[in-house]
Amino acid sequence: MGSRRRDIPEINAGSMADIAFLLLVFFLVTTTMDIPTGLQVALPPISEEPPPDSKQRKREVLEVLVNAGDQLLVEGAPLSIDRLRQKTMDHLTNEGKDPTLSTTSTKAVVSLKNDRGTSYDMYVQVYNELTAAYNEVRDEYSMTEFGKEYSKLDPTREKEKIKQVKAKYPKKLSEAEPVSLGGN
Repeated sequence: MGSRRRDIPEINAGSMADIAFLLLVFFLVTTTMDIPTGLQVALPPISEEPPPDSKQRKREVLEVLVNAGDQLLVEGAPLSIDRLRQKTMDHLTNEGKDPTLSTTSTKAVVSLKNDRGTSYDMYVQVYNELTAAYNEVRDEYSMTEFGKEYSKLDPTREKEKIKQVKAKYPKKLSEAEPVSLGGN
């Protein structure tokens, strides 16, 4: 028996680049990209008129603060989140009755301030309650005026009604840049 040397077969690597390219294209096509989501907020138009007197303005503003410990303070006093909507609605619909709340619905402003340490979840809860308060007062006004909720008004056929409701209860939700308010 002679020693016969076997030849090791070579692997054909000619199409390896094609296969790698096809796999790359496949993974690029099938992969989804996460797009960071945020809140869609419509900014108010720029006003040319000067700001009103600060003492009078203090009454028109409902101050809502959320500190680093996710504690909610309205006008400096602690308030539970489930009572925030009603407090905001009272401020918007006061029409001068309560001397601590706004004089008219058109001048009423809600100021939202939060701490850098405020959790995003708490911020969204507070923002949702404030927006819901605006929606509820608009719905109630629209029901008494037109017999139909504001949220159910058709934007193509009932533009004037929508404009009237927005004029009565303009959404004046002021948000300040997050700062360090303290608190745990």
